[in-house]
Formats: sequence, structure tokens, C-alpha cells
Amino acid sequence: MKPPSSPPPSSVVRKRSSARHLFTFLASLIFFVTILYGQDKSSIFSQLDLNPRQTDSITKKGREKLPFAIGEAERGCDIFSGRWMRDEARPLYEEYDCPYIPEQLACQKYGRPDKDYQHWRWQPHGCSIPSFNATLMLETLRGKRMLFVGDSLNRGQFMSLVCLLQKVIPEHAKSMVLKDSKRTFIAKEYNATIEYYWAPFLLESNSDNAIVHRVTDRIVRNGSIDKHGQRWKGADIILFNTYLWWMAGNKFKILQGSFEDKIKDIVMVPTVEAYRMAIRAMLGWIEKNMDLKKTRVFFSSMSPSHEKSKEWGGDPNGSCYKETKMIEDPTYWGSSTRRNIMEAIGEMFSETNIPITFLNITHLSNYRKDAHTTIYKKQWVPLTPEQIANPISSADCVHWCLPGVQDNWNELFFAKFFYP
Repeated sequence: MKPPSSPPPSSVVRKRSSARHLFTFLASLIFFVTILYGQDKSSIFSQLDLNPRQTDSITKKGREKLPFAIGEAERGCDIFSGRWMRDEARPLYEEYDCPYIPEQLACQKYGRPDKDYQHWRWQPHGCSIPSFNATLMLETLRGKRMLFVGDSLNRGQFMSLVCLLQKVIPEHAKSMVLKDSKRTFIAKEYNATIEYYWAPFLLESNSDNAIVHRVTDRIVRNGSIDKHGQRWKGADIILFNTYLWWMAGNKFKILQGSFEDKIKDIVMVPTVEAYRMAIRAMLGWIEKNMDLKKTRVFFSSMSPSHEKSKEWGGDPNGSCYKETKMIEDPTYWGSSTRRNIMEAIGEMFSETNIPITFLNITHLSNYRKDAHTTIYKKQWVPLTPEQIANPISSADCVHWCLPGVQDNWNELFFAKFFYP
């Protein structure tokens, strides 16, 4: 399962005789393709002809045991490259057994007629992943604080993990607290919390209200990571994501100064450069505020949407609405994937010494056009008669039903957490 290849830039072709330019191109290509498939940074760099000092440093770092790890992944095993297999033992929990599922993700409650999307598990090629063990995870989290930071897709993964864990906790020993931009699940007997914090850009923005979002005319404030970051301090495990809210065109509005300024200094920059600014700020915050010998940092790749069925050869005017089968073409990648964003992530992660575990949920989720909430959820705003008459226009092809795809994300998270 490889993404479609593209010819090298014309500048590389013109300078093919130059070993330096050819090396630069090949190095970038190797890193980009590798990060798409979720390999660790140490194995990525081992493919490049680095000088001995760099290689020794990377190899040594690659052998260091990460906090909370209890073993190592099978040699040569890429758990993010595989296929979906039907599993009648799924789902791992029932919707009605998890009282914490948000009504925007409770598809059965809101009338979805089929359940086939719940009966699939991700199987890596040539290797296996450990079964999710809720008791092991909770024991490891005893006295700890785990934090999900990002947008509503990260909130969905947070809710999935809560559902996977809460089923082994007695009713009196668990609770959920909602306050402002944060949700906190408390496992009382373990003195552990699993939290979600809404920060769709990681930086301060005019979309920071967790309930009433500023969907249009999005503005992000430069140099403002500490606005949210002060709420993240003290976390033992953090899983970041940021992608969806940046997709507002080729240009993005960046505020230089403060939202309190009467005259606001706003500049338009290329979206990918604005995104780099956020990732750079995130890396700086991690380095400054986390003890990486005791804590773990994860970053989740983009969650694909399925808003245009023509992408997989379907109705030119259709969407994921009424899709009950996944995409079976193993070479399918999806034209909605933003390659420039993935390249930016790859480049910036390659330049840092911070040990970040990259969770590549993009490719495996690309096949799952069948598992979105579509119209089967509580609507923030009542549907208009026109939308009711034409459900395709109002179908949510971004978020995922629970139980479903995001439970598989957490099984991969579990595998990388304990067996990196």
C-alpha cells in the first residue's frame, strides 16, 4: 500500500548530475514516504548516509528505553501498514455500555440502521499487535495524568479510550468532569486522570471556545503556545493532534500581537507555513516543559474525511452518506490527503531530538468511508427542510461513530505505548 508516486521536481531533473541535489531530494523522499507509514525516526535515519557522529547519536537514542515501555515491537514490524479484517468478536464494547459517548458520536442511538462498521479490526502485515488490556493500562496510569490535546477528532479518540477503560472500573469509582475547554475522566481507585483539552490549532485562536466555534474567518495568534500550554503542564503522557482546522484554503490569517489590541496586525501566510509555526511552537513547549526521561509524547496524523464519493469511484454528487462498505482497493490513498502537511510534519520531526512517537492513523482510516457519523447524531443546529430532504448535504463525513474506527487507533496507541 504505497501512496501514488510523483515525478521529481524539475530543478532536481535539471541538476541530476549534482550529487548534492540528488542526495537532498532522495533524503526528503525517503523521510516523507517513511513517515507516511509510521516508522520510528531512528529507522528512518538509518536509511540515509549520515556522518558517523550523527549516526552514533541516533542509534544510541534509538536503544534508550522510553518511559512506560515494557517491551519492543517485532523487528521490521510496521503496525500502521496492514489491512482490515472482519472480526465477529468486535466491537470491544457496546454503545449503550459506555455512558460517556458524546451524542455527536452515538450513531446507534440516533438511528443508524446498520452495525457492520463495528466488526472490523486492523491487522498489520506480517506481524501482530498486542490485545488491548484495560487493566494493564490503568495500572500503568496509577497516580498519572494522561492528556489529549487538539481538535474534535482527538476528542473522539479520547472518548474511545475512556470507553475501553471504564468497563473494568466499578460504577462508584469513576466519573467525568466537564469544565470549559476540558473533559476529565477520573479513575478514583487508580488516582489517575485521562483528560481532553480543546485546542484545534494548539496556539491561541478565535476558535478556542469549545462549544461555540469560530468556524469561518479563522485567525491564529503567533507565539501564543503558552496560552493553552499552561493547562498542559504536569501531564505524564500527552497525545497531540492538529490538522483539520488548518484546512481553510491556501492562505491563513496570523495575528501579530494580541486579540485585545484595538487595531489588529493580521498577516496572510501560506497555510503550510502557518502549520509549521504551530508545530515549531509545540516542539519548543515540549522541550521546555516536559521531562522526557519520565514522560511520553505522541502525535497523531491527520484523520481523513470522505466527503466526495467520486474520490473512490462513486457517485460524482455523493458523499459518505449510506456508505456501508469500506474501500477495498489496497492502493487507495485518497485525494483529500494533504501531502504538503505530511511533508511539513516529516521535515520538522526529523530536525528535532525530542522523542515523539508518531501515530500514523491516516492510511488505515482512509479505507473506512463506511464508519462516519453522517446524519446519525445529535445536531448542534436543527436540520432545515432542505437538508432533511437531501441528507447528503448535511452528512458528517469527518467524525467517526463509536464504537468503531477510533477504537483501532487506541489499540495502535496501546501497542506503541508499551512496545515502541
